[in-house]
Amino acid sequence: MMLLSLLANPAVRPDCHQQRKTPALSVPIRRKMVRCTEGISLWLAMMLMLFVHPLYAEARTMDMEQPGQLYLLDSKSAWQEPALVLDSQFSVSVTGLLAQTRLTRTFRNTSDEWQEGIFVFPLPEQATVYGLTMTVGDRRIVGQLQPKAKARETYEQAKDAGQKAATMEQNRPNLFTSRVANIAPGEDVTVEVDYQQPVTYRHGQFELRLPTTLTPRYMPGAPLPVPETAWQSGWSVPTTQVADAGEISPFTVRSGDVAPDSHRAEISLTIEAGLELADVSSPSHPLRVDLSGTRAEVAPEEGAILMEQDVIVRWKPKASQAPAAALFHQQWQGEDFLMAMVLPPATTGQVLRRELLFVIDTSGSMAGESIRQARSALLRGLDTLRPGDRFNVIQFNSQAHALYLEPVPADGHYLARARQYVQDLEAEGGTEMTGALTLAMGMDSQESGGLVQQMVFMTDGAVGNESALFDQIRNGLGNRRLFTVAIGSAPNMYFLREAARWGRGQYTAVHNTEDVDSALGKLFAAMEAPVMTDVTVEWPEASAEAVPAKPGDLFHGQPLVQVVRGVPGQGELTVSGKLAGGRDWVTRLDLASAADGQGLDRQWARGRIDGWMDVARLQNREPDEAAIVALSLRHGVMSPFTSFVAVEERVSRPQSEHLEQASVPTLLPAGSQPGMLRYPQTATYGPLMTALGLVGLMFSLAIVMLNRRQTL
Repeated sequence: MMLLSLLANPAVRPDCHQQRKTPALSVPIRRKMVRCTEGISLWLAMMLMLFVHPLYAEARTMDMEQPGQLYLLDSKSAWQEPALVLDSQFSVSVTGLLAQTRLTRTFRNTSDEWQEGIFVFPLPEQATVYGLTMTVGDRRIVGQLQPKAKARETYEQAKDAGQKAATMEQNRPNLFTSRVANIAPGEDVTVEVDYQQPVTYRHGQFELRLPTTLTPRYMPGAPLPVPETAWQSGWSVPTTQVADAGEISPFTVRSGDVAPDSHRAEISLTIEAGLELADVSSPSHPLRVDLSGTRAEVAPEEGAILMEQDVIVRWKPKASQAPAAALFHQQWQGEDFLMAMVLPPATTGQVLRRELLFVIDTSGSMAGESIRQARSALLRGLDTLRPGDRFNVIQFNSQAHALYLEPVPADGHYLARARQYVQDLEAEGGTEMTGALTLAMGMDSQESGGLVQQMVFMTDGAVGNESALFDQIRNGLGNRRLFTVAIGSAPNMYFLREAARWGRGQYTAVHNTEDVDSALGKLFAAMEAPVMTDVTVEWPEASAEAVPAKPGDLFHGQPLVQVVRGVPGQGELTVSGKLAGGRDWVTRLDLASAADGQGLDRQWARGRIDGWMDVARLQNREPDEAAIVALSLRHGVMSPFTSFVAVEERVSRPQSEHLEQASVPTLLPAGSQPGMLRYPQTATYGPLMTALGLVGLMFSLAIVMLNRRQTL
């Protein structure tokens, strides 16, 4: 800087001629040299500015001033292929109303460094995880279920000591994180996860969903400091509304960004329905089906599939075999467990006049195929409106907007304008659901009296603040009922199912545009009126502990499913309620006819834990962690407060070898736009600062040259 000051100020510049005489240049030649130097300086400054711009854009992604936004780095400049290759296998066995799955993940280290692998992945929203096993070569290490803090401590101690270790934590009921420590260069480590899930039965059809990837979630709220001890591994930082945002935001990449043999899954499904089957199908993947009576062997037709969308399998019993009821019995450690499914008769009551609010998600995560599905679903909903109904359309992204100031009559003029409005909707911006719910729940018209108030919420559910939204629905919905429609190839089914439950409604899923009529037709038929209200279930033992403890209203095609502890397989079960029109209905089942079941104890324990969490939310207090941990450990099922951890006794990694950390990304959900890609943020401010310094130097030289011109 001193040199620049001397050059810019002739008054303080030393007289070089006093030190050494040189031949004088003519004035025209000196002016040409100055102009030439000025031109070169300006060109260099311009080139540096062009160089600085991408550096600034890359470094700017690290500011995280708006933590709810999703940040993207150019794949060519910042992305490197993961050090770990991921293979997956789903081996599923369905018996009756429960599916048992063994999910096998193989982490293969392709680098020259020791690695710790981190993988955030989805499971079904009602999954009950009950086992974890780590395999290294021919050595199998069975995981232990421990309180979450203790499991983390066990894992960290083993990792630091150089032992092979694996752990699995629950971040959400449908979102988990697996960590595998000390994978040697060129080594394979396999982690097996055992879980079960209930099979959905509605409208005469069974359905099973296997998630393989997830849509990046919107994280509202202001950023929080990241503790040094936090297990931070995602693209987001913790926020005031999503404290664990860094743990539930895995990077999302294209299939071409990972190794050709990575992120593929082999799936085998065995169905033992107990009823003669008529058909097995899938809206997500072509299937290879070997069907024989009550049994079916199912696999994707293409073999190993890309993990870029949920796998959905549906099967129907023959019409004459459609169940009206089913009973299963299990004895576990001297205790009896029973599961009952009862389907009310299909009745048609009086068609209700409704005030129907359609709420559609138009945020950036819905771009592509999802927004097309949502528009089709909403148009299908408008077609169900009848004379005498009222309606409105609300769209939301970073803000919520209503088509009309209040619900309007469902007549030709209003409907025509609504259809055009829906067809013009595009997806962009954030996913601020709170504002959309507030707007919808506060919207009433003077003509609402006597109308049944309903809300249809169409979204992919890609949010991280689910718990706060459930509280908002429970406290603010009033007399309305909330029905949810899952959109996209990898929706957040936990949010959509629970939102409908808290809203005393029902949910459905639209996997592709061809699935709209089928899925929405059944949902809107159910919305016309509950099939049965005032449902009561009476078990022969007064001390029986049932989950759910109090069934809600049942809609068309929806069965009552309840699991109970403490009832032997004898006596009689009585289910009663009021059908549409006020008629009484009752049915009785002989418990001695129950078929053998498995996993009922785990299903009961998971339901019991969910019930305790619900009670805590309703009473606005913290859940009883000690009771939940005790029940979780007794039945061997994971909970929000317990985790599995497996540790090999012998030491694998020498202390002299450094351990790197590799976050395994998830694949961009099928049909999503490239704007949803989330690569690791590897940019720093160093190159930016250097480039800015060079730019400042070039402009300083240009100023010097201008000063010299004035003296010539």
